[in-house]
Amino acid sequence: MLAELGFIATFLAFLAALYAAGMAFYGVRRRDDRLLLSARNAALATFPLMSVSLGALLIALVTQQYQIAYVWNVTDPNTPTFFRITALWGAQAGSLLFWSGIMSAFAFGTIALNWHGQRRLMPYVITYIMLTLAFFLGLSLFLENPFERYWIMPDNSVVKSVFALSGAVPPAAARLAETSHGLNPLLRHFGMIVHPPLLYMGFVGFIIPFAFAMAALASGDLSTGWIKATRRWTLLAWVSLSLGLVLGGRWAYDVLGWGGWWGWDPVENAAFLPWLLGTAFLHSVMIQEKRGMLKVWNMFLMLGTFSAVIFGTFATRSGLVDSVHSFARSGIGFPLFFFWFSVTAVSVGMLLWRWRRGELRDDRRFNGLLSRESLFVLNNIVFVMLFIAIFWGSFGAPIVSELFLGTNITLGKDYFLQVTPPLFLALFILMGVAPLSAWGVTSLLRLGKALIVPALLAAAMVALLALMQPAEPLVLLIYGVIALSGTVALWETYRGAAARHKTLGENWATAVTALVARNRRRYGGYLIHLSIAIVGIGALGSELYQQETQRTLAVGQSLALGGYTMRYDGFLGGQIADDGRVMDIAQVTVIRDGREIAHLRPRRDFYPNAEGMNTMTIPAAHSTAENDFYVLLVDWEAISASSATFKVFINPLINLIWWGSLLLVFGTLVGMYPDEKHALATAVAAQPSRLAGVKA
Repeated sequence: MLAELGFIATFLAFLAALYAAGMAFYGVRRRDDRLLLSARNAALATFPLMSVSLGALLIALVTQQYQIAYVWNVTDPNTPTFFRITALWGAQAGSLLFWSGIMSAFAFGTIALNWHGQRRLMPYVITYIMLTLAFFLGLSLFLENPFERYWIMPDNSVVKSVFALSGAVPPAAARLAETSHGLNPLLRHFGMIVHPPLLYMGFVGFIIPFAFAMAALASGDLSTGWIKATRRWTLLAWVSLSLGLVLGGRWAYDVLGWGGWWGWDPVENAAFLPWLLGTAFLHSVMIQEKRGMLKVWNMFLMLGTFSAVIFGTFATRSGLVDSVHSFARSGIGFPLFFFWFSVTAVSVGMLLWRWRRGELRDDRRFNGLLSRESLFVLNNIVFVMLFIAIFWGSFGAPIVSELFLGTNITLGKDYFLQVTPPLFLALFILMGVAPLSAWGVTSLLRLGKALIVPALLAAAMVALLALMQPAEPLVLLIYGVIALSGTVALWETYRGAAARHKTLGENWATAVTALVARNRRRYGGYLIHLSIAIVGIGALGSELYQQETQRTLAVGQSLALGGYTMRYDGFLGGQIADDGRVMDIAQVTVIRDGREIAHLRPRRDFYPNAEGMNTMTIPAAHSTAENDFYVLLVDWEAISASSATFKVFINPLINLIWWGSLLLVFGTLVGMYPDEKHALATAVAAQPSRLAGVKA
């Protein structure tokens, strides 16, 4: 019953999406409001239908309906309820359905909030969103159906079908339970539980600004209306993708056991590429709103961002690259590639069409290299250069070499560490300088004076970092550049609060709160810059000054590394957890300056399943602001009560990455919330219509 219910709801959502796209396009061409209203209602209906579909699959997972192939593939009787829920996105078929469910939710919110305010754009917005939704629902219905069930035919062959076949009977439930696969142990971690939904929200969320951009091109309404209508949707997508990337790094750090958090894996990079263009877009649209410039560039960045989203989805799900992060190879590769190529070709074609007609001309010209708009353009150029360099290393070189040279050339971590650091450094320089420049024309002298105090603050921060982690002069200089981007944000916020404190007599807490409330977009942006600086310092310190060693220790023996001593205290073998996994646990003590500061338990987890045993190596860490003391059991060496082999890392400043990401979320939320000036302007704009309503 659940399989049929979920399949029918998905199929009805597919039909509703196709109907909405067709009627929206036909209705706007015919200028028929009844057709447009019908299209809107059909588009809104996709969300409750997808809620039924996802709910049916979720209930099947929780209630152990192993006759459904997806449930059999991702759970087993030992899987805890919490992980049964998260198994919804644990494999290809379920995650595609979940992806479509998120898209229907974004579509519902967008249509409900913008139908009256953006009537000229909304028919085209519905068309583009619903066509995209119909494509992904088609993948779920015809290629990766999560509702297929196992049936035994009269000749004892096993087939998969949603509906019962003539003469077929379901396999015995007990037998299905015994042979079920269970959730991949790599996914049993908080980071991997939260990481995919956030990543999907980031990917799917960019459909909203993309659809509005395409609607602007299709309708000819090329004002800033499409940008203003999508600013918060874009921020929501961007912060979701940002947090998803960081949590993916945390998962790698906690589960994969190689001592790092970012390995320049192609699938990691596939998610990072749209983040780069999306970040450039968020900076660039401010120039169009303030100065009426970069109209073509902003369109290019948004269309490129969504193209990167679809390409990343294709790379991750098609088997184009092999990675611990990717899904298994499946038949959706060619349809995804065709969809990506079609979307990219159509969007670029429409952009060129409007550009050649002269409808995307800028209102102003650039006046000086040091103006804020010029520095923002330089910022965007660096983002695009990073995009090109990372795309080439991840996909370009391997694909070109295989197609034209007959060999697979893979550019590894060394390539990225050579190419990207100068570009990231340029970004941090621009992050520090651009907020201090003025729109129009800025003199070098004025800019230099504005940098004095932030530079002194950055120098103080570098001195503190040098005390925590001695570094070479060049590295200290790079720390200073990164810190400057954060101290500029702090100094500008202080200056504004100090002015209110002096002129209005407000206490400091009130002054800061009122200042941010007056311009949440500006000061939310400052918080984001500060958070990126914190993350940058953590990434640099952990990459350049990581220490590691490997030793085999008998019980009672110790090893020393970076001022720490680690003693092997004992071994707990064959410990059975509530979810059925077997754990071998090493007990170690961490000592510093003659004092015991932590007792850690690195371990190996063994997950029994129908095919044997899956093994996970789980590290343990003692974390401080200064560093992580990170201990890993070497999984190819024996562990026993007599001896064990440990790999130990000291990762300086790595926790700044996680703390900075939390500040980034807070800063984005501040920037998304309407400020007082915007609320007042909205109220004033709405007043005439209210008066008209009273007179009527």
